[in-house]
Amino acid sequence: MSTRERFETTEINGRNRLFSTTKTIIETAFYGNNVQAVTDLKMAYELAKKSPKTIVTDQPIKHASELGLPKDAVMLVDNHGRVVGRTAAARQILGRPGVDNTELEAVLREAVYQGEARQFYQAQAIVGLDEEFMLKAHLMVPQGYELNLLSYLLNFQILNAEYAKRYATSKPYSEDDIYLYCDPEWHDPQYPDGLALFDPEHNVAAILGLRYFGELKKATLTLAWATAHRNGYTACHGGEKTFHFKDKQDKVFAFYGLSGSGKSTLTHAKHAGKFDDITILHDDAFIIDRKNGSSIALEPAYFDKTSDYLPGSKEMEYFTTVMNVGVTQDMQGKKTLVTDDLRNGNGRTIKSRYSAKNRVDREQAPLDSIFWIMKDDSLPPVVKLSDPVIAATFGLTLATKRSTAENVIGESRDKLVIEPFANPFRVYPLTEDYHDFKELFEKQQANCYIINTNSYNGKNIDKDTTLGILEAIANENADWTGFGALPQMSYLSIPGYEVDLNDATYAKKLRQRLQDRLVWVNNYTKTHPKEELPVEITTRLEELVAKLN
Repeated sequence: MSTRERFETTEINGRNRLFSTTKTIIETAFYGNNVQAVTDLKMAYELAKKSPKTIVTDQPIKHASELGLPKDAVMLVDNHGRVVGRTAAARQILGRPGVDNTELEAVLREAVYQGEARQFYQAQAIVGLDEEFMLKAHLMVPQGYELNLLSYLLNFQILNAEYAKRYATSKPYSEDDIYLYCDPEWHDPQYPDGLALFDPEHNVAAILGLRYFGELKKATLTLAWATAHRNGYTACHGGEKTFHFKDKQDKVFAFYGLSGSGKSTLTHAKHAGKFDDITILHDDAFIIDRKNGSSIALEPAYFDKTSDYLPGSKEMEYFTTVMNVGVTQDMQGKKTLVTDDLRNGNGRTIKSRYSAKNRVDREQAPLDSIFWIMKDDSLPPVVKLSDPVIAATFGLTLATKRSTAENVIGESRDKLVIEPFANPFRVYPLTEDYHDFKELFEKQQANCYIINTNSYNGKNIDKDTTLGILEAIANENADWTGFGALPQMSYLSIPGYEVDLNDATYAKKLRQRLQDRLVWVNNYTKTHPKEELPVEITTRLEELVAKLN
């Protein structure tokens, strides 16, 4: 088996690195008399369908039987209140500087104790879709949140008979199974925004006072990515696609960006049939083997924004569970979805893998190119980075904007922010991610580009322009121009998006954006004294700023 669920009697003690206080508290809760096992998707579906909080639509789910659902299954809706996105402020990582482990463990014990008087459900899933990397995940949720449980088993791979056999023959890792305890009804005045508590070294987490399904998805991925990182993989919050050619090597492109940046759009784009074949690994979560550059998807389904799809569109046929959306009646009186974000922002659905006919779970071909998706209007539509240090540095200082997928507290979504490697779910030192990506540029010789999907000097960059850039790079007919005096940086000249470094206003803006990155790195080093970033990062940024003075 891949990860550890059972132990010899002689292993069950505090000296075993696979045990901890938090793991023991959370795992123990799964064995209570108040916990009922949910063993298949049909059972999970029926529980969710009968839940008082569920809206049962009249829209059938395509490929229901193949998914393991009842053949007459319909889309189920679950709506929340004020909060309809992830709450970063709720995250607490045990073992990190400034975190009081003892106090948080006491809070966790009390939360579990309070939950023992209520009915809970537990189920198992697989994270990682290839025998080289499979983790078993255990989820526990209270009665009333059956649709979150069903969504979890549809988003990840439920442990059915087929995957039980595959998991039994998968590569073993000396790591714990994932255990995720969830109680949205929990409340503590000390934690008004809820509490998402992680013990990443032992693959356990508690999601308390938070209803949004995305918290469960990202908590699980947080632990899976950390496990992958510890075992020779680069953790990727992004999308990956492969262009296949008859007369040359495949081109594997990986896109990194926050929700709303365009990574799903770029990943799933079919490019109007201009290529022999295109396959999709995933649009949100995968890992890259740093030894050979191959990639593995972590989940079969897609957690998509409903506003991307009009009612009646073919893509809607692949919706399964839906959350935070409106419902109305069509002309036949059937209950149907309102996919626009009219009720609230960030309407979401679990869309099945069958929506992508060209889906693969593992990409054997080595990674060819990495694309940092940014929303920095000082950058032209695409910039090529030829130096591994500069390439990894721009990934570390990826500049973007927040979306409605996040419950932003005390901050404007229009503000340009830096989110290293577009991954706000990291639970290990940032410098380790820097080295992981730098290794891909050095040892795997992956190319690196910045894709700006917002605007350049006030002019919007449309989707067709960006797709044309990807096509030119894939076909190896992009004509690169040196980015002024900036070393090992170049751009693709595109009509309407001219670069003029002799324009004093533009040069000042570009210099300021580079200076902002330098300030961010210096501030990070000051606020994380035990996680100092490599000096080469500041050195490169200082060199770039100096070239524009």
